[in-house]
Amino acid sequence: MDDDIIKEINITHVVKEGSEKADARQFELLKVLGQGSFGKVFLVRKVTPPDDNELYAMKVLRKATLKVRDRVRTKMERDILADVNHPFVVKLHYAFQTEGKLYLILDFLRGGDLFTRLSKEVMFTEEDVKFYLAELSLGLDHLHSLGIIYRDLKPEK
Repeated sequence: MDDDIIKEINITHVVKEGSEKADARQFELLKVLGQGSFGKVFLVRKVTPPDDNELYAMKVLRKATLKVRDRVRTKMERDILADVNHPFVVKLHYAFQTEGKLYLILDFLRGGDLFTRLSKEVMFTEEDVKFYLAELSLGLDHLHSLGIIYRDLKPEK
């Protein structure tokens, strides 16, 4: 059997404390924040309590485009984000799936990623560089203290 035709990945539900099991109908799509080879990231608003009107980033991955290796990495990403609690690591609030898609509901970071900011400003001040490097160092140090090595570091992440 070819591993690339396996269609399922077991993403268990992650639910924000005090909330019911989530699904896509609980979120209003506001706009596309980004697009990659596996799916899109949307700005969404939660429309059901207890966190109604809260803004999140909804990462939607199409299962059909994920190879086995990518599915394993996606599950690892979900597990890590669900367990890590640090001010400089994005927080996973909900995770769920449908037959064809995986959904990760994450913190929405106003201002976007470093790549977008750099493309708008062309050059950072020395103070900006110190600030971003400090945040990055603290976040990576926390992950390393948990035995997690992050190897996909780039400005757009």
